[in-house]
Amino acid sequence: MYQAPDILTLAYKQPVMQEQLVPVQEKERQIPGSVQYTIRRYRKNSQWNVDDMGMLVYNFRKEEPAQSYVELRFCVAGNVYCRKKEIECDSCKLNATPGCSERVDTVDVLSFRFESVHLTQFARPRKLENTISDDLLAFRHKSSFSKTLSLCGRTRLVLEALLNHSYTDSIENIFINAQSQMLLLYSLECMIGEKEVEVFQCKFLANEADRSKIAQAREILLQHIGEPLTIKELSRKVAINECYLKKGFKEMFGTTIFDFYQGQRMEHARYLLYEKGLSVTDVSVMLGYSSISHFSTAFKRHTGLKPCELLLH
Repeated sequence: MYQAPDILTLAYKQPVMQEQLVPVQEKERQIPGSVQYTIRRYRKNSQWNVDDMGMLVYNFRKEEPAQSYVELRFCVAGNVYCRKKEIECDSCKLNATPGCSERVDTVDVLSFRFESVHLTQFARPRKLENTISDDLLAFRHKSSFSKTLSLCGRTRLVLEALLNHSYTDSIENIFINAQSQMLLLYSLECMIGEKEVEVFQCKFLANEADRSKIAQAREILLQHIGEPLTIKELSRKVAINECYLKKGFKEMFGTTIFDFYQGQRMEHARYLLYEKGLSVTDVSVMLGYSSISHFSTAFKRHTGLKPCELLLH
């Protein structure tokens, strides 16, 4: 099996001994058929010189193609972890208390592994003109490889949000799933040579306040997975014209509001069914569906499985 280089070793430019690693936070979760992620934060040695970097790992399993996957790895330094995160003070957030006993400078290693069953749904059929990203998402490359990635400003913002968010339980799962998809998007753009500088087709997006409203709309959708919102309701909540909201959302996030919302609902349903062990009926009600059949149809369209089939895995 292909073994990609260790990203911490690459960032540190030499092997890191296990005794050098003092963990301050570890988090790991897996959602079958979707994403598996790990976040490991280590106390930073004052003598370490660690570069920020990313890596895309393409792992193709010839004997078991269905077990192929794409993994994103990131190593970032210079962050601060508060061991009393639930009562983290403003001074700590502003890096204004270097002598605080609860403040820990960290080197953070994050990985996000996407299974083939999840990625192939995004690739276009072979008969169409394919891009580098289509070939990667459809696992048309028959040999494994890894590629280092530069961290653009957008990627850094997502990584910072993942390290510092305050979500818990199922809401945390929704948040991390959404952010991991953004990391995949930015990594693919970087891989195929997209420019980091954003040039928006919608002129109103040149206004930072309007971009902020679009981003806020996305967060509201994530917080209301079980409470379907109309675009009219959403536009009122963020105080922006409906037309601007739809066009701006599509340009900023590469998908329509409906497709994004539906995708997140189905990923949350997958989590509730598999990890929480809830019944199909309970999940259908929690997500606001009027009937189990409507929920089952939507779930199979998104995942390729009937809800009851997931329960048997």
